[in-house]
Amino acid sequence: MVEILPKSPALDALRTEILALASAFATNAKPLGDMLSAMVGDVARASEERLEIFPVRHHSPASALHLVKRLREKRVRVIFMEMCEDLQECVEGLASCKLPIALQAFATTSEVFPSAWSPLSVVAPITEFSAEYQAIAFAQNNPDTELVFIDRSVDHIFQWMPKDEEALDRRVHHEDEDEDDGAGGEKPKKAAHGSAIGVQVGNMEPTFDAFLEYLLKNARVRHFTEWLDQYVEQPVIGSDYETYRHIMFLVGSLLRRLGRREDDRREDRLRERFMWTRMKSYLREKGIDPNEAIYICGASHAASEVEEFGTATDKVWDIPPRTETKWLYGLIPSSFVAIEHQFGNPAGTVSMCESSWNKALAAMELTPFRITKSTAQKAAKKAEKPAKAAKGKAAASPPETAAPVEPAPIKSDTGGEKGLYSFLTRPPSLAQCDEEELLHWCVEIVKLARENGYLTSTADTIAIYHTALLLASIRNRNHPSPYDFQDAAVTCLEKDRTPKKRDIRRLCEILLGGDKMGMVAYESLPALAKDVYDRLAPLSLKLDSTNVQRALLDFKSRPELLPCSDLLWRIHYLTQGSGDYIVHCTMGERALGQTPVQESWDIAIRKRQAALIQLAYEGVSVESVLERRLKEKAHAPKAGPTVALEAVEASILYLKSPRLTAELGERAIALLLEQTGAREAPEVFDRVRRLVHYYRSTPHGIPDWLKNFVTTGYSHYATLLPASFQDQGTRPEEVSGMLAFLFTLESLALSFGCQRSQLVIAVKQSGGVTEDPTKIGLLWSAEWLLGIRDINQIRAFLDEVLSNVLMLPTFPSYIQGFLFALGFTPLVGRLVVELLSKAFERLPDEVLMPWMPSLLMGLRPLGTDLVATLVKEASMCFPAKLNALGGWKAPWEESGVAEEDAAEAPGESPGEALAPEEASARALCAAHPATTNALAAIFGEAPDWHLTEAKADAKPAGATALKAESQGAPAGPSPSSELLKEHPAALNAMAAIFE
Repeated sequence: MVEILPKSPALDALRTEILALASAFATNAKPLGDMLSAMVGDVARASEERLEIFPVRHHSPASALHLVKRLREKRVRVIFMEMCEDLQECVEGLASCKLPIALQAFATTSEVFPSAWSPLSVVAPITEFSAEYQAIAFAQNNPDTELVFIDRSVDHIFQWMPKDEEALDRRVHHEDEDEDDGAGGEKPKKAAHGSAIGVQVGNMEPTFDAFLEYLLKNARVRHFTEWLDQYVEQPVIGSDYETYRHIMFLVGSLLRRLGRREDDRREDRLRERFMWTRMKSYLREKGIDPNEAIYICGASHAASEVEEFGTATDKVWDIPPRTETKWLYGLIPSSFVAIEHQFGNPAGTVSMCESSWNKALAAMELTPFRITKSTAQKAAKKAEKPAKAAKGKAAASPPETAAPVEPAPIKSDTGGEKGLYSFLTRPPSLAQCDEEELLHWCVEIVKLARENGYLTSTADTIAIYHTALLLASIRNRNHPSPYDFQDAAVTCLEKDRTPKKRDIRRLCEILLGGDKMGMVAYESLPALAKDVYDRLAPLSLKLDSTNVQRALLDFKSRPELLPCSDLLWRIHYLTQGSGDYIVHCTMGERALGQTPVQESWDIAIRKRQAALIQLAYEGVSVESVLERRLKEKAHAPKAGPTVALEAVEASILYLKSPRLTAELGERAIALLLEQTGAREAPEVFDRVRRLVHYYRSTPHGIPDWLKNFVTTGYSHYATLLPASFQDQGTRPEEVSGMLAFLFTLESLALSFGCQRSQLVIAVKQSGGVTEDPTKIGLLWSAEWLLGIRDINQIRAFLDEVLSNVLMLPTFPSYIQGFLFALGFTPLVGRLVVELLSKAFERLPDEVLMPWMPSLLMGLRPLGTDLVATLVKEASMCFPAKLNALGGWKAPWEESGVAEEDAAEAPGESPGEALAPEEASARALCAAHPATTNALAAIFGEAPDWHLTEAKADAKPAGATALKAESQGAPAGPSPSSELLKEHPAALNAMAAIFE
């Protein structure tokens, strides 16, 4: 239990009042009285600490204003701030940046934490109206003041998290579906921070759901930030410093005791032990009196019960070491919307805080601290002094203890010792000056609504004003808050349908401040980002503009822009799939073998600067990052040959590095050999075929790695083919991909040393191992191409299927198999047309109609090319004109008649037709067989003459002569015989040779 300090005169009246309330409203007053007394004790304990504790809330204008006033009153040698200690090195780059900015720590991978967490990222957003920024600016403006971040490192954040893979998701805020308050209106974008863990100075959000629900219900507010703004922020913004501290201590104690889960309190205690150990060590090492320091922390940390609390004790904690994770640090641009989304605040919260800040500065006539380039230079020189001083100081001699310094008096404007009690018991002062602001809001929202398609008038302005006053009265407020105004505007103006993109709630957010986006200046950018800015300079664009820049690249007139195009394509490839684009090509494409002529790009580097900066964490140039990404992609644990070939293609398109391409290609070969199935075969075939076509068009031809891939793939897929046909888990599409690789790239593989016998043996082994009709159709197509199966056998079997009622349901599956075979042989197209025509001719409608959907679904995966092949085959089979349809006969029926004639005359191939010269030569050999017989005798062959009549469609001269000779009748003189009679010398010489 927390030790309650002796009663403080300043808090006596409040303690007495609290105990009286506990007795009046609680059945058992002791537990409630003890808790309330402990809360007052927390306030006294924190107030009496020699090291001045300054309680703050994240992005609180009241905290920032009171800190500005306090730092102008008190001479401070060191400012301790609740912020990750390793993020302090990022502060130097804030000088030339435009706020809001986020300090970021980034680690690509880590061997210590779960792989599902990678990449690891932590962000700490900073705005001008936050206490942390005012402290940073004051320290950089005053060389005698040191700024020290004392909270746990970003490495410890992940160390103290549970090691399950879902732990990171629980820490990162995810947008809910109901966060879009507008019904069909525009949703503000939640950009910038991504999946990073957000850290903030002064997190006061309750994590105990029951307490939060009870608090919001009784306060009649919707969000905790609205409760803080109404009951804490606005009341203390104009109070004195002592009252501000006491109120924040009291609220922090309340939320710590009732509003936090035990797991969160446990982590809070670890952080407090860490911070107090760091502060004590620093004060001891530097010899600084606690009265010369100030400790900026969240209000809930001021009510700490850890043993290390306070400088009155020397108790310190043994801080655990960091892991070996390599962290990179830098600045990224942030925005109001990103901050709200990061910490789960309602839309418009940060912009309303900025409005309160500006209004309070004007009312109090205060000048805030700001960081300029000159102050940044002073801070850099100040950072060099401790290093030089450390060299000249003896390490063994302990630092001298500074003389005690009297703390600056804490003034109270609310009644001396009874400041807190007086503040809590007096009625709040009326805010008459806000009436003019409310009227301005009412007029402007009606104007904005009219511009966005709403039918509004002056009467709506009056209605919104009175509704806001009514809502404030119902909620026990003396003056309408911005939340009351939003509700009043939605009540009076919103319709059932949003006329344009933005609804009334979104218009209110824009009116009350909207979004504001920060920017990291060129001087503070990492090397990669600077390189991108420099290399895109020839485009003559304003890369620091918040608008999307359009770049038109004409390479005919300006070929010097080709390097800019290469860089844009690389950035596009690296950032695609990340949501919002950095660069986007609106005209043009990057493909293998293509030479660009013109391109058009939308460039939004200023709006997506954070994504570009995160790329810089991975390398010093875009090319190095791209090369590393491609290697990681190809060597990923679950990568297959398809992924490696995709990386190969990307290396050709974007890097033009034969060395890298060959390395990735060898990796693809290794991954292919590890495959035991055909799952990736279709995509592997498509990519390899595309690469082969590309390299054939290059001067150097096909590289060695691709030759090796083709030969390896040919042997590998031939080996797996029988098992793929047999395996029921292998889909026919995958088998089709294997066969497409084998048949389409066969000529190339054979030229590189493969043997066709591998494929023939594999196809023969595949016969009879499957009963799947679709796979059988694929197998028969392969056997037909290899000459193992005759097309007539296929026709006869499928005709039997059509006539057999029991086998008829399998007919569409056979067709499906032949359709898949179109991927590696267009010859099957004629057979598919024939089979479909027979089916439509012979089958009744009640059988055909249920098949139509499956037929169409089977044609869909084939794509336009293969469907075009089918249409071409059909156009060759059917008559071209309608009037020819009456006497038309199907080609496969004519071929059947011709085959019967060929069976009766086996000596002549069916369908053979001789030219006149061929017929004359044939008749000559038949008329004078002696020469042919002599030639046959030389080669050891017995002459065996089979004289048949030529087909009727041969030329009459040859046909008549052949027929006459076959019947033994004398043949008439032919041109050849007449020629031999006139010139017998050649024939006589040939006869003499054989005698």
